[in-house]
This record gives sequence, C-alpha cells and structure tokens, in this order.
Amino acid sequence: MACLLEKGAIFYYILTMSEKIRVHIFVSGKVQGVFFRSHTAEKARELGLTGWIRNLEDGGLEAVFEGEEEKVKEIVKWAKRGPNLARVNGIEILWEDYKGEFNNFEIKYD
Repeated sequence: MACLLEKGAIFYYILTMSEKIRVHIFVSGKVQGVFFRSHTAEKARELGLTGWIRNLEDGGLEAVFEGEEEKVKEIVKWAKRGPNLARVNGIEILWEDYKGEFNNFEIKYD
C-alpha cells in the first residue's frame, strides 16, 4: 500500500496492489482422463490467473500459475483435491519468482 501526499494539499492517492506470485506444480494420482485439466483451466480463468497445464507421460500433470497471491494459493489448495473424479496422491509445489510472461491460461497438448 502506497500513499502520496503533495505539498500539504488535502490530496491523498492510495494505491493497494496485491503481490503477484508464481507457482509450478506437479500433481500425481488418478489425474488424467478425469477432466482435471479442463476443470483447472476453468478455475484458473475464474480466478483471473494466467499460465498453463499439461499431461505428463508418467500419468501426472504439470501446471504453472501466475497472479495475485491469494488467488494462486486458492488454486493450489483446489489442485490438492482436484475435480470429483480425480484422486490426487501427491503434489509437488515449487514457488518461483513472478515473471508475468502469460496473457491467459491455456491447456497445453504437447
């Protein structure tokens, strides 16, 4: 939160800005074939997050999320359980420096 006061005037400029963060996660368990990617993308977009999610060859998922700290933490909490049909056995969470490199949230098919 910043406050700017100009030459004794009764003019206050208050700026509140949530800190932006980035997280890289790897999710294991029954997470493919249960609409995990599509539900995650929908949730990320609802929260105003950017980044991506993709399947891994080992049957897990990998995702990167960027955005307001509170929203990123909310999606990480959600990913620990996933959609109804998923069974999450584990999640590796790597907190990284915010880069601001994404314009939206997408599902990768590579």
